[in-house]
Amino acid sequence: MILDKIVADKKLRLPLHKSIISERKMRALAQEAIHERPQHPSFYEALAKPGISIIGEFKKASPSLGKIESKLHLEERIAEYNACVDAISCLTEEDHFHGNTRYLQKIRAISPLPIIRKDFMIDAYQFYEARVIGADAVLLIAAILDDAQMRDFYQLAGELGMDALVETHDEHEMERALKLDAEIIGVNNRDLRDFTIRLETTKRLSAMVPQGKILVAESGIVNDEDVKFLKDCSLDACLIGRAFMEAENPVALAERWKSL
Repeated sequence: MILDKIVADKKLRLPLHKSIISERKMRALAQEAIHERPQHPSFYEALAKPGISIIGEFKKASPSLGKIESKLHLEERIAEYNACVDAISCLTEEDHFHGNTRYLQKIRAISPLPIIRKDFMIDAYQFYEARVIGADAVLLIAAILDDAQMRDFYQLAGELGMDALVETHDEHEMERALKLDAEIIGVNNRDLRDFTIRLETTKRLSAMVPQGKILVAESGIVNDEDVKFLKDCSLDACLIGRAFMEAENPVALAERWKSL
């Protein structure tokens, strides 16, 4: 299963990160970051405003689609995102998505928008690191965390001043996210076990989400019909990756999709 391989590789990567900066040091750096930057863009507020919000993703590759041929460098693409999206998602997973924490740091330096660190978060170290590199939110994937881990990591994110997007893919995972009382719930239309995509997943699971929660559709959004379909699911936001990374004009694309 692809997801198992990604998590296994992440477990191999973590000791390397900790050998460069220890967990104790990273925790101290996170507290310094909170002191130096106590107020930062709210990921929650960016998604909670009226209308459909768009989270524009910066990523270099994915296991299902391979390398993404972006027409622009990071600085140019983020400048366009600054003009058209409500928040930014940055992949930091190295082995399968060709991400890097340095990308998020570069984006933080040139964007006023809230940024979510998108990674396979399985260790407290990653949450301290997320705060240090400038993330305003983190991703919690229900499929790779048990209930105790989800609760502890959700609490830790809040203590570090970050929002958490809790990602689900089926009814059981949605029930767990609701039990956690997560404020922002994502539905990944991509099955992380085999990377197949079904937009109907969002439609089916959206019926379980009570009013007052922020609902985000993730993955598989590539054309006008996809956006129209998802807008009928009482969404608050869409997270869009490849379509924006490869778009000649993401500003015009975002404007069109928001107006549909």
